[in-house]
Amino acid sequence: MDLEERADFREALQGAACVVHAAARVHVNSDSAQSDIAQFRRTNVEGTQRLAEQAANMGVRRVVFVSSVKVNGEWTHPGMPFRPFDTPAPEDAYAVSKAEAEERLFALGREMAMQIVVVRPPLVYGPGVRGNFARMLHWAAQGVPLPLGAVHNRRSLVGLDNLVDLLVSCVDHPAAANQVFLAGDGEDLSTAELLRRVAVAMGKPPRLLPVSPGLLRAAARAIGRDEMARRLLDSLQVDISHTRKTLGWEPPVSVDEGLRRAVAPLLEQGR
Repeated sequence: MDLEERADFREALQGAACVVHAAARVHVNSDSAQSDIAQFRRTNVEGTQRLAEQAANMGVRRVVFVSSVKVNGEWTHPGMPFRPFDTPAPEDAYAVSKAEAEERLFALGREMAMQIVVVRPPLVYGPGVRGNFARMLHWAAQGVPLPLGAVHNRRSLVGLDNLVDLLVSCVDHPAAANQVFLAGDGEDLSTAELLRRVAVAMGKPPRLLPVSPGLLRAAARAIGRDEMARRLLDSLQVDISHTRKTLGWEPPVSVDEGLRRAVAPLLEQGR
């Protein structure tokens, strides 16, 4: 079942007390930025509101919405992490649509007396991870030398098991109602540290070359890969103290264990 127009969720919602909503449009193949934002809004904003309205009409008392830390922004100064109360600063179409979906949900919650819980995770990793993290795992598995040994940024991640555990806590915790929570593993890593930990999880030696981040940025700019450079070189930290204090929650799985679980399918395929 998708979130497009005319979607009917009533059968699935029958007897439910809480809905955890994690579906979203993440990528759109389009040359038009305006077309992109329209498609993101159709699914992530209108579809989310449609689901929530039907949930409210079916007597669902709480919706837990998986948003994105991109609602806060794309990067942070080292040591100045995002907090759930910061003014949203979404940049791309996906982040804008998530921010607008949050606004719609909280407005609907007030109107329909339904509790809303928003969880904003940073990059999520685990078995079957895709995108840039999957590429990084591939590079490590192949022993590709990477020029990232001198990168000392700080980035927050969240393992899939930790995110699921947090969502379960948000389903029925009384203090979660009408709150925004940031998710994370509780340990921030530089890109170089992350690659070293991934190599250890794979039982392989890390192959990192100490190239100046400034030189890497210049090279990326020259070949039109500024976005990739930002993800590898910039910091993006989240402060999960509000999550911990409000819910009494601690990430149950360490970063190293989470990485071992993430690479296990790749190692099995290799064998």
